Amino acid sequence: MTPHLQHLHPYPFEKLAKLKGDSVPPIDKHHIALSIGEPAHPTPPFIQEALVAHLQGLANYPTTKGIPELRITIAEWLSERFQIPAGAINPDSQVLPVNGTREALFSFAQCVIDPTDKPVVVMPNPFYQIYEGAALLAGAEAYFVNTTEANGYLPDFASVPADIWQRCQLLYICSPGNPSGAVMSEASQAHLLDLAEQYDFVIAADECYSELYDDEDQPPVGLLQTAYNQGNTAFKRCVVFHSLSKRSNAPGLRSGFVAGDAELLQGYFQYRTYHGCAMPLPTQHASIRAWQDEHHVIENRRLYREKFAAFISILEEACDIKQPPASFYIWLKTPINDCEFAKQLFAHENVTVLPGSYLSREFNGDNPGINHVRIALVAPLDECIKAAHRIKNFLNTLKR
Repeated sequence: MTPHLQHLHPYPFEKLAKLKGDSVPPIDKHHIALSIGEPAHPTPPFIQEALVAHLQGLANYPTTKGIPELRITIAEWLSERFQIPAGAINPDSQVLPVNGTREALFSFAQCVIDPTDKPVVVMPNPFYQIYEGAALLAGAEAYFVNTTEANGYLPDFASVPADIWQRCQLLYICSPGNPSGAVMSEASQAHLLDLAEQYDFVIAADECYSELYDDEDQPPVGLLQTAYNQGNTAFKRCVVFHSLSKRSNAPGLRSGFVAGDAELLQGYFQYRTYHGCAMPLPTQHASIRAWQDEHHVIENRRLYREKFAAFISILEEACDIKQPPASFYIWLKTPINDCEFAKQLFAHENVTVLPGSYLSREFNGDNPGINHVRIALVAPLDECIKAAHRIKNFLNTLKR
């Protein structure tokens, strides 16, 4: 077995199950799960129909690169969504379909990290656990950049010393952020591009929440968009990761893509031919339909906006709660230890939320996830409303 396995931490939901293990929730209250970021809105019927209509494709091996129609559709979507001129993204060399962002975010690190040179992978803290696992299993050191309320829950990259940037081979960024929903500005991304040029590292931008934003007139900026605006029209050192899971309520489709630097993607394509992770043809055709339609995405945002409004209106008198600019999470500060809060909330109200410390590490004397919980507003509206009332009731009991 690889010795790197011993460095992995238990996955957050494994820890959560253990935390709840000896608690007995009230039997008169049905369980409401707000801990996992699994979209529960219906998958649009036309996506399902396209999947079924192309089931004959199961008789053929799919190619790693995917069919041209899918890559062209993705390139066109990127150009339209991020205001990049048509034709600036080459579907043959700068787009690869992947089976969801999770597997791609992990395997990309295995491909690009040179473990012989004391590599560092820089990432936000708290973070999506795949970043850390990917870094450790690639033989790299994980370096965390704390995101705190004081800096708007955005990574303080100015705190990273020069010697870390010199050893950095890969930087993970997540905007909109998981768990905070905070959005990086174009200026912040431009600064990172300058650092990548100066210190020669790759930026992997996890943008899987980019289509879940509050203000229809201000969609989050993307890394390729920033690069192009800065004159980096070849997207050097940039790779973005997108998924249909959150955008189109299709987590079971396992469909996404990576796009960016053609040289990096050529190497990653070669890696993936050996990795054996080609997207099935029916999935590719269903994905084409999904990327071609924006109406269901607009409706998706409306549904989340409705849930945020209802949830926050109930809780704002009981706690300090704010709607993030994007994502479907609320990153809630807790009046007691986050693990104790989650455990007691489950025991008293049969509502499950995720302790923030399960998503972060202590670094430089601070653990920015402590005394926070992540609440995923993925349940139906009526369930979110019931959960808000139960959380409010629990918060009020803590004040007595």
